Amino acid sequence: MEALDLRTKPPRSPYDELDGLMLMPRTIDKLRAQLPGGDPGEYYINGPIKGISGYLLERLGVREDDLREAVRDASSEGDVAAWLRERTDASQYPAINETLRRIKPKHAENEAWLRGEYAATLDQHPNLEFIIDILDADDKRRYAS
Repeated sequence: MEALDLRTKPPRSPYDELDGLMLMPRTIDKLRAQLPGGDPGEYYINGPIKGISGYLLERLGVREDDLREAVRDASSEGDVAAWLRERTDASQYPAINETLRRIKPKHAENEAWLRGEYAATLDQHPNLEFIIDILDADDKRRYAS
């Protein structure tokens, strides 16, 4: 797969799914941005705190480095989906999706840091309760033009 520059556009929505697993297309975009020629901008999987993509990989039992290699070597996202199915229990995807939908800032490794990082978005949308919604709104705010 080719590298991405996430300074010019955000990764896909946290709601997008690959093979029934939400957040995976966004995670793949972040990994593609780490490939030679790419740029992750402000996006990470495990950075100042474990991101929601880091949590996803933890729940799947997949190492970030291993998935990055699979993404690098894949010719399509179908290849990545097949790679994941060989290493994970796809019957758990619905339960993982349900958990991802319910993660709140209080569940972050550092809630104060997370709230500071997304302060502008939370100021615009004070009723956002779940991290997945905060991320989606933050991408729209940052890339409004």
